[in-house]
Amino acid sequence: MNISIRRGTPADLPQVYALIQELAVYEKAPHEVTNTLADMQEDGFGSNPVFEFIVAEANDTVIGLCLYYMAYSTWKGRMLYLEDLVITEAYRRYGVGKKLFDAFARRALELKVKRLKWQVLEWNEPAIRFYRKLNANLDSEWINCNMTAEQIAAYIAGDG
Repeated sequence: MNISIRRGTPADLPQVYALIQELAVYEKAPHEVTNTLADMQEDGFGSNPVFEFIVAEANDTVIGLCLYYMAYSTWKGRMLYLEDLVITEAYRRYGVGKKLFDAFARRALELKVKRLKWQVLEWNEPAIRFYRKLNANLDSEWINCNMTAEQIAAYIAGDG
């Protein structure tokens, strides 16, 4: 199987977006995807890019995605946050995820970051096994927190 790994381009975004939707279905939350191709174009390739991505490609088709962004730890400094590592179902268990993660780790070295950070759903056993094989630390101590755009607006309006 001939798989190439490379940095993502604007031309990849439609296939990347399809992978994101596939991931949302896998995670039982397809209705949660509100991001659009136009948003991704602006956010990834506009005047102030906020994310980068690496793709795995086979037969001129994007089959895997590693999307990440720069974050900052007050204790450690610069870090890369891995938002999504997803391989289309037909190509799972062929080492594509490892190739993408390797490219992500090389990018971290290029950027001289002090840490890689990401999350995994507690029920996603295949991903958990994958990260354990990478010798990653799986930390169950921290609780994830977030607010939706609606919650932010309500909070600021004094209704939160």
